[in-house]
Amino acid sequence: MASYDYDLITIGAGSGGVRASRIAAGHGAKVAVIEEDRPGGTCVLRGCVPKKLLMFGSLFSAEVEDAIGFGWGDDHADSDDGIAWSHDWGGLITRKNAELDRLSGIYQNLLDNAGVELIAGRGVITGPHSVRVGEREYTAERILIAVGGWPHFPPVEGVADHGISSNEALELSYRPDEIVIFGAGYIAVEFAGIFNGFGSKTHLVYRADLPLRGFDEDLRKGLAEAMEARGIILHPGCTITGVTGDDNAKDVALSDGTTISADTLMVAAGRKPMTGGLGLEAVGIETDQSGAIPVDENSMTLVPSIYAIGDVTNRINLTPVAIAEGHVFADTIYGGMARLMDHRNVPSAVFSQPPIGSVGLTEEQARQDGFDPVIYASSFRAMKNTISGREEKTVMKLVVDQSSNKVIGAHMLGPDAPEIMQGLAIAIKAGATKADFDATIGIHPTSAEEFVTMRQPVG
Repeated sequence: MASYDYDLITIGAGSGGVRASRIAAGHGAKVAVIEEDRPGGTCVLRGCVPKKLLMFGSLFSAEVEDAIGFGWGDDHADSDDGIAWSHDWGGLITRKNAELDRLSGIYQNLLDNAGVELIAGRGVITGPHSVRVGEREYTAERILIAVGGWPHFPPVEGVADHGISSNEALELSYRPDEIVIFGAGYIAVEFAGIFNGFGSKTHLVYRADLPLRGFDEDLRKGLAEAMEARGIILHPGCTITGVTGDDNAKDVALSDGTTISADTLMVAAGRKPMTGGLGLEAVGIETDQSGAIPVDENSMTLVPSIYAIGDVTNRINLTPVAIAEGHVFADTIYGGMARLMDHRNVPSAVFSQPPIGSVGLTEEQARQDGFDPVIYASSFRAMKNTISGREEKTVMKLVVDQSSNKVIGAHMLGPDAPEIMQGLAIAIKAGATKADFDATIGIHPTSAEEFVTMRQPVG
């Protein structure tokens, strides 16, 4: 029997890699994790966590606006010592970074407490059982690739020279006066809400008619309307044809013939798996057109000793999915608890302003998958908005399979949508029927109760 340095080497100390490694170690495996940055990965250091912290900060401007309708105001508005609102951008970034340092330390402690060795550097696969870091080679019975993805820049003149990605947007030392965001996915619309909320004049440029391809059509329309009402300038059906300027001023040319002058250009045109330079060619692993590593239902590559999880496989690119895939891998291989990852009915959220929550099939997807769906929908102003004066609508939709009466999709645009959707995801995962929803007593007065009071189908 071959002798190896480790039972498992994981390349990447993000959420999925750390979960897989520490669970495997808990099952008795000798594990090492190779990481060229610091523990935490995209979600903790460059993605969902710092982005949501900035989102929280950006919401207060809208809350101040809404407060006026509820009688709040400045008692000193007409006096010489009136109160002036201001925002300390640099202070926010400093506190955000301190929180990321804390979370990265927690990830380090999780590895330490599990007995996992952390090897600093870039891991390059040199064989079915070997990985090189610098000048040293390490061996393992199995290798797990969990390196995630990285922002992609389209090949348009001036974009790479003058644009920043979401990575750099999270580290800006200044608040942009005017920013152009190119893209229509969740990163683009979330950052549009963030910068708009902090007072930046914000443009969102995207090729499609509506943002967030793949989400429910009514939610997409509702979000576009709400974003415009909040002051975000939308440029649908456009792409960027070129960028000129310098560090302080950029001219962004659009395909409709217009040019936007802004101090900042952010590109959110998608992410690609970080497979370049990983050494996959050394073991005969070919990536697909997106750069992703093909794997089977057990997350195994074409090489039986090498596995991959998370965004590098381009299955469902969400942090909780990567964590679950890593846990399933470790339990199956090292814990004697063989099971398969279930990628069905995975809930998701977009922390736009207002936010979106979604689980299961959209109306369009249900029809494409051969269902005969019955649609229940509701659109209304949330109670808070009736007094604040904000006109934006909450949109809710249930997709029901006519033959089984099971709810196969739930979708919401509006305040607290992600929080509400987590509970609905449990019900849909458990196979709840529309009759189960109808028999559930609503919590009044809430927006969530609408999901159990919709009685008349709309389609």
